[in-house]
Amino acid sequence: MKFSARKDNVINELALLQGIVEKRTTMPILSNVLLTARGENVEIMATDLEVGMKSIFEAEIKEEGQAAVNGKRLFDFIRLLPEDRPIDFLKKDDYMLVKSGESEIKIVAAPEEDFPSIQECPFDNHLSFPLNDFKEMIDCVFYAITQEQRYYLSGALLSVKNKQLELVSTDGHRLAYTRREIDDLQVDKEINQIISKKTLNELKKFENNKIEFDFDDNSLFFRVGNRVLISRIIESKFPNYQAVIPKNNPNLLLVNREELSSAIKRVSVLSADRSRGIKLEMKPGELRLFSSNPEMGEARDRLLVDYQGEELEIGFNSQYLLDFLTTLNSPQVRLEIKDENSAVLMKPEPEDKGEYLYVLMPMKI
Repeated sequence: MKFSARKDNVINELALLQGIVEKRTTMPILSNVLLTARGENVEIMATDLEVGMKSIFEAEIKEEGQAAVNGKRLFDFIRLLPEDRPIDFLKKDDYMLVKSGESEIKIVAAPEEDFPSIQECPFDNHLSFPLNDFKEMIDCVFYAITQEQRYYLSGALLSVKNKQLELVSTDGHRLAYTRREIDDLQVDKEINQIISKKTLNELKKFENNKIEFDFDDNSLFFRVGNRVLISRIIESKFPNYQAVIPKNNPNLLLVNREELSSAIKRVSVLSADRSRGIKLEMKPGELRLFSSNPEMGEARDRLLVDYQGEELEIGFNSQYLLDFLTTLNSPQVRLEIKDENSAVLMKPEPEDKGEYLYVLMPMKI
């Protein structure tokens, strides 16, 4: 295999693959990327057996062929090369020579036949939606995805309906839900698939106007321009999240988002390191915030708010509150509360770009 390419063509694809290439693995082949020179392009792919990605970049192909080389070492070398010189690639025997001007590196090549195959998808379902909207939806639910052995909680549930897209995540302590209306989205039957946290994180890195989506019995497929991301299906049943969204909560708090976020940050300075717990005391016209740490002291703050309901004291994990508040663009946030022991429903006020809900369980302090 022998080809030449511009640095910007190569480095953009290598950079995206870094999130997928396994840095520490019991299968050394997974630390490699597979390059295939054919026709006028080079296909490059990586996989960790759960998530895979393939892409292409333009190159001058002098000799077709394949090479599997360490993805991180290749990326680290190429990103340090000057911008204005072409890069030459030559696979010879059991190594790949990468050269630009007087700079060169020899990387030992792995047997390309050992590289795991990555599924193909024709994208026959013709499903697509705006990528920027989808990335905003990912941001709305990403923080509430857990990393644990309950696989159905290690991702977000994607629901595709006619003219509607939904994403929801939960870690057992909180739930994040968001919805967008997409006029040209049409499906014969509602689609529900759990997308892994790693897959969502990789999708956030893509740039384009739209993203195409398809699936089969084993994998989910996402295509953005010349890049295809493949994710193994999480075969578990997602919890019945609609049953835990509280309704008809009588106590309503409307507060400036930035003021609340700043007050939480100040008060949580002295919250217990492990629980991050703070207490909110609500009365008509005011919200008091409090935290204490027997070894450090106490912190208090007070905000003027619009509150309608009974006087309440309720405790929360401060980081869980901030996770939601930092994703909002709205000037205010609305809390709907039943009592000190029940889940609280939080929303942006006013709502922006479709529905966005956050359900948070209180904690004893």
